[in-house]
Amino acid sequence: MSDDRRSNDHTSGTATVSAPSGRPGLIRSIAHRLAGDEDELPVEGHLPSFEGATGWLNSEPLTPVGLRGRVVLVDFLTYTCINWLRTAPYTKAWDAKYRDLGLTVIGAHTPEFGFEQNIDNVVASLQAFGVEYPIAVDSNYGVWEAFANHFWPAIYIADAEGRIRYHHFGEGEYAMTEMVVQQLLLEAGAEGVDAELVSVEPKGFEVAADWGTLRTPETYVAYGRSAAFASPESARFNVQHTYPKPNRLSLNEWAPSGSWTIAQHAAVSNETGARIGFQFQARDVNLVMGPATRGMKVPYRVLLDGSAPGDSHGFDVDEAGNGTLAEQRLHQLIRQPGSIRERLVEIEFLGAGAEAYCFTFG
Repeated sequence: MSDDRRSNDHTSGTATVSAPSGRPGLIRSIAHRLAGDEDELPVEGHLPSFEGATGWLNSEPLTPVGLRGRVVLVDFLTYTCINWLRTAPYTKAWDAKYRDLGLTVIGAHTPEFGFEQNIDNVVASLQAFGVEYPIAVDSNYGVWEAFANHFWPAIYIADAEGRIRYHHFGEGEYAMTEMVVQQLLLEAGAEGVDAELVSVEPKGFEVAADWGTLRTPETYVAYGRSAAFASPESARFNVQHTYPKPNRLSLNEWAPSGSWTIAQHAAVSNETGARIGFQFQARDVNLVMGPATRGMKVPYRVLLDGSAPGDSHGFDVDEAGNGTLAEQRLHQLIRQPGSIRERLVEIEFLGAGAEAYCFTFG
């Protein structure tokens, strides 16, 4: 399910991985700080170098020395990460509101999947998501390692003296994070800092998960990384194999059917009609997938409990469940309106050469 670069809580109902506790008075110090109060935001170290970046987008290369005098928010992301996508409306809003008051937001794009190292993929995706702040392209994990980071998303905030004063892992804590930004801007002498918190209007992937009904965790389908593989036959590594369709799946189990190669990086369809079935409970079903060959297109069809999804279709498919793989990215297959219950989703690839990486839910 995870590797040493990623939290087990990367998605699912426990996606918010809180920063360590034991900071008495933190909210009071931010929201109601009085003259003479002790500074309650601890110093957690100094802003590391960005020298490990393999390139920059939206900016010339930035350095801790060059950023001195500004509050710096560093946001670790990878463009297929549903948890980062759900935080993105806030980082974009903070950049827009506080940039002229002394805040610099820096995204560190550290890839999980091989195709996320392709700079054309990164540029296209971040432009589509409306990201305008500087991005350190971290394809070799140099920035990740300089920060000793382990999570997507992860936020680190440094004050105008270059000292890290706050961090948060995972989704959530948006009010707390913004109040930290406000406090550090005021400490730096900024004037006109509006205490009102930003209001966002998330769309598409940005919409927060329905945590109250979400019972299915993020699940990989590559060999050696997946959990709850429920085929009647055991997985074969790196060889073509025709898997039988299971009679039934229990909640959070998945299985391929038809001809597949279960490789270390992904599950790859070998023929028309290859399917993956997943028994889930969530409002949204998303799948990181793409064509094995850049520029190729693979049509697919999504079924919900054996029928077309209708008004439960995701924005990457129509009401009949039809979609086309043309890019290596996160695709939304299902977004259900109304009450949520346990259901079976199936995705059938109408051609060979589709690569499926990871299911996420919301």
